[in-house]
Amino acid sequence: MPIRLNTALEATLRERLTSADRALVGGWVCSGSPVMAEIMAGSGLDWVLVDMEHAPNGLESVLAQLHAASAYDVTPVVRVPVGDAVTIKQVLDLGAQNLLVPMVSSPEQAREVVACTQYPPAGVRGVGSALARSGRWNRVPGYLAEAEQHVALFVQIETLAGVERAEEIAAVEGVDGVFVGPSDLAASMGRIGQQTHPEVVDAVHRAFAGVRAANKPVGVNAFDPQAARAYLDAGASWILVGADVALVARGAEQLAADFIPAEPRDEQNTQE
Repeated sequence: MPIRLNTALEATLRERLTSADRALVGGWVCSGSPVMAEIMAGSGLDWVLVDMEHAPNGLESVLAQLHAASAYDVTPVVRVPVGDAVTIKQVLDLGAQNLLVPMVSSPEQAREVVACTQYPPAGVRGVGSALARSGRWNRVPGYLAEAEQHVALFVQIETLAGVERAEEIAAVEGVDGVFVGPSDLAASMGRIGQQTHPEVVDAVHRAFAGVRAANKPVGVNAFDPQAARAYLDAGASWILVGADVALVARGAEQLAADFIPAEPRDEQNTQE
């Protein structure tokens, strides 16, 4: 009996942002674990970010996490470590439909990244979908001709130079939206570790204004609940509000604080 398959690929984050009537809320998956990816995917969040830039992830672990998330009504996004053609080609061939590329500070960089996601003649993406999960091993009809419809590309502004050119970056054809990273932005401004400093927040708002002027959705990373709500009020269309590793770390610390008695004070040292 022939195998019957659903060959339709999932809606991209671009499509979900377009149809959403509220901001889409997501969480990082930084552990490299498919179990943690599945836990986050089934949490009720709108999207999850599988990180290859600052997490212990390679192609095999990203594939396992995409598999784990695929059973849930959640949109997975993969952040590649760098916007080069080889890495982007490999991650797309894994079946990632939504990419986030870090450290894009100019429209020229943005155009180079767009080219990496598109087949010739529009771009430079290598043709291998017949051998890969991206086109379900030639089971998705017309994948090569329609690949752009199945891929959503987002770039990350993380420098003051990028803020100043946010509208130009967002306006590049093939860029579906921009995500602002306050941590590296703060560092580029000489405010490392001060993501909520008024100068950094002002720069984020300026990036928001530039992206919106180009009529593209803008997102932001904000683990601080007060900052997250303020950015949502300021017009963020998509946001990251936590990470698997941070949730486990803080939860484990709270367990220790709740159940392990505080160390008794050393009376002798107290008197000295």
